[in-house]
Amino acid sequence: PDSPLGGYDVHDVLAGIVDPDSLLELQPDFAGNVVTAFARVDGRSVGVVATQPLVLAGALDADAARKAARFIRFCDAFNLPLVFVVDSPGFLPGVDGERAGLLRQSAPLLYAVAEATVGMVTVVTRKAYGTSYVALGSKNIGADLVYAWPTAQISNADAENTVSAVHAETLAKAERRRKDVDALRASLLDEVESTLVNPYAAAERGYVDMVIPPSETRRRLIDGLALVERKLVQSAPRKHGNLPL
Repeated sequence: PDSPLGGYDVHDVLAGIVDPDSLLELQPDFAGNVVTAFARVDGRSVGVVATQPLVLAGALDADAARKAARFIRFCDAFNLPLVFVVDSPGFLPGVDGERAGLLRQSAPLLYAVAEATVGMVTVVTRKAYGTSYVALGSKNIGADLVYAWPTAQISNADAENTVSAVHAETLAKAERRRKDVDALRASLLDEVESTLVNPYAAAERGYVDMVIPPSETRRRLIDGLALVERKLVQSAPRKHGNLPL
């Protein structure tokens, strides 16, 4: 959708990047805001973790974090490379989330991605904000390749909230002086969108390897998965990691 607030079915995206009739979704009726599935890309078996914008706008809650973490650990155990498809505004805030153990459940997700030794290729289609961006196959946590569509928005928060937080004093001062606050906010919004909340700024900073048109996604995934197949990992001299329990 043209609007960053518009919903779409991530299955339509997946249908265009995996081999026909190869997608096998796990737990489709549980935590629908995250899709976990086995698939093939050019005949290569992969595990897919994709946020679903039609459910909670793709935000992560405790159930989604637990579902994704378990699947990622499974794929890593059996040496299946991971493909992340990301469109998420962040972890779902609120009292209900805290009572459901969001913090406790999100820690294993971060741990699972950070400790995974299989190849990881990420495609950011639209929103990638805050900790959910970090957790879902970002460069920061160990992804090997990160591609972004031109519609991607990679930042701590969306442009509106970034302006409100970063330029709060400037806006307050303009209001006290009875200036046109709406015009100032619009100007600051354009500045933030052009310098911070866009994939090209993320690519300049090394968080994205390449900005690609949607039509090239499958081809780039095929090339990327072939590249990370030769990935060599030197593990620390220990028996196992310390799972956050």
